[in-house]
Amino acid sequence: MSSPSKDQENPLRDHMVKNSHTNSWSLPKTMICFIVLVSLPYVFYSLILLYSSDTPNHEPVIRIHRQHSRNKVLVPTHVPSSDDTEDKTSLKHVVFGIGASSSTWEHRRNYIRTWWRPNVTRGHVWLDKPVKNSSIDHLLPPIKVSGDTSKFQYKNPIGTRDAIRISRIVSESFRLGLNDVRWFVMGDDDTVFFLDNLARVLSKYDHNEYYYIGYPSESHLQNLAFYYGMGFGGGGFAISYALAKALEKIQDECLHRNPSLYGSDERIFACMMELGVPLTKHPGFHQLDIYGDLSGILMAHPVAPLLSLHHLDLIEPVFPKMDRVKAVKRLMVPMKLDSAGLIQQSICYDKTRSWTVSVSWGYAVQIYRGIIAAKEMSVPARTFIDWNFGDEDVYFSFNTRPISTNPCQKPFVYYLSNALFNLNLNRTASEYIRHQESNSDCDWKIADPSRIKRIEVYKKPDPHLWDKPPRRNCCRILPTKKKGTMVVDVGVCREGEIAGL
Repeated sequence: MSSPSKDQENPLRDHMVKNSHTNSWSLPKTMICFIVLVSLPYVFYSLILLYSSDTPNHEPVIRIHRQHSRNKVLVPTHVPSSDDTEDKTSLKHVVFGIGASSSTWEHRRNYIRTWWRPNVTRGHVWLDKPVKNSSIDHLLPPIKVSGDTSKFQYKNPIGTRDAIRISRIVSESFRLGLNDVRWFVMGDDDTVFFLDNLARVLSKYDHNEYYYIGYPSESHLQNLAFYYGMGFGGGGFAISYALAKALEKIQDECLHRNPSLYGSDERIFACMMELGVPLTKHPGFHQLDIYGDLSGILMAHPVAPLLSLHHLDLIEPVFPKMDRVKAVKRLMVPMKLDSAGLIQQSICYDKTRSWTVSVSWGYAVQIYRGIIAAKEMSVPARTFIDWNFGDEDVYFSFNTRPISTNPCQKPFVYYLSNALFNLNLNRTASEYIRHQESNSDCDWKIADPSRIKRIEVYKKPDPHLWDKPPRRNCCRILPTKKKGTMVVDVGVCREGEIAGL
């Protein structure tokens, strides 16, 4: 608002001074003059408002509430969200801390190579001591040697002191003072991360708040031995910048208070409890405290993005009859085409042949004789055993179903052999080849799936899949004249479409 000019002010001031000496005006006249002067600004603003109402309204009006105190800030009724004022969280905001040992580094670095993106991902591998340089160092995270931990006591009778140094990786990473960091992610040297999915998940949380994000073990006994509320370190967990800052300040004292704990993740959990921060559980982090065949879990994955896989040295290769590292590399092929949809299950039925079809996109397809309800197909089959060698459902922290001994109820399994993207059609094409000849001793009067040698699956990438409420995709069996081939379309469920007959 502009102020009155001096030319306007002086006559009024002179007149008031004169009146102060002469007292020639009566009291009613003085009051009238005062009322007129006070009313002028309101008349002025009313005219402006009247004039502006005739102008076109090209932008939405932001209403500002009148504040009576000069010390208060005028706030518009619409406050811009964080997406309006800063860029969305992405990989450039994430720093990885990989706990490793010099004794296993030469072998396990090959797992890291499958997911690490040079010049894109940020972070370090933290070792107990230096190792020799190699020709592939430029393809791996830079190496740091953990700080001295001799001042801390370690009293657990079955663990190792490495747990102390690995638990301090987040704090040591924080002290590096790296720019533009929002999240610190912990993992082991045999952990494989699925980076784009991880970035999507972290972007949903405010890094300026205290967040500790991860998931417990698949083993019920492991969760009892430790805690259901603990993020298991091999599966990976994420700590927001704000929480890492708080952790760094108290962690050493926290470690002094907890010398009898077993592992690094248990020590992190103890410090989180001292800070009062619970685990934000997000399925998709896989500790994999299991032995055997992982396929039961991957073929019926929860409706959540795949974030990590751990203990790859201790379970069978992700794809059968392959080297473990090469099997992970194969899984990365569809991941690059449609990371959000990787291993997501869709269930459909071949009505004419009475088959149930389950597609774990980018990984495997199963054909079962008969019509099996979706609620059964969505439960992982126990192709694996527990960390403590238990094979009953009570050993696991999630629902499982047994593998039938009836040859008619055994699935025909087809594993990914190749995947590519058609730019013109904006869709992926993936091929799945039958793993092995199935038992033919079935006497059911149902068409025999053994005639199907390969399956083609077509799917459009959906990078915003996890921006929507969680729901499985739908699949449809398409007609084909290709001999020995089934063709399946996978995509967002259409109006009224369900996994059922």
